[in-house]
Amino acid sequence: MDLSVPRQHGRVSIRLVRPRDARVLQQELVSNRSWLRPWEATSPDGVISLDMRGSIRRLLQQYRDGQGVPFVMLWDDEVVGTLNVWGIARGSLASATIGYWVAERFAGRGITPAAVALATDICFRELNLHRMEICIRPENAASLRVVEKLGFRYEGMRRRYIHIDGDWRDHYTFALVREEVPEGVLRRWAQGRAPQGAAGIPPADRLHA
Repeated sequence: MDLSVPRQHGRVSIRLVRPRDARVLQQELVSNRSWLRPWEATSPDGVISLDMRGSIRRLLQQYRDGQGVPFVMLWDDEVVGTLNVWGIARGSLASATIGYWVAERFAGRGITPAAVALATDICFRELNLHRMEICIRPENAASLRVVEKLGFRYEGMRRRYIHIDGDWRDHYTFALVREEVPEGVLRRWAQGRAPQGAAGIPPADRLHA
């Protein structure tokens, strides 16, 4: 298993982040500041300096320790964002969570659903995980469309779950388990067979978001 080798669907691919990606990722984060701020995790202890090289070193150490997998997303081999598999749990849980961001000028091209599908298939088939989770702010309509397209199941609301944009924010939780997608998430989506309505949010949770 060599995750530094890109996995591809059409013009979209993902691969393990490299130290030399730091410059372009830092440029994208700075130029997309206002686009990403409403969805980006912050610290309740105060402002954290943006040190992309240090961040990549820490993420790759977590990868070596088996705690996560930091991918970059690419469009025609150009780095356009990141997709991080984090919180990997082994043993009886065998699960992880996916988080991601894409540069504003590449939004709307189907990059994120393809990347999420590729990453989820890697986690199920190559990392032997059983459950993958995505947590999304109720206001993040673009991310909600990603889980709708891929057929992730809605599992519930998590109150004040993650510190984002200066406060603790509610999140909707969506998940898939390996048995639900024996053919793979990417193939099911590409063939138009992702279940409609799986990501549907009950009216009660919408009212209280």
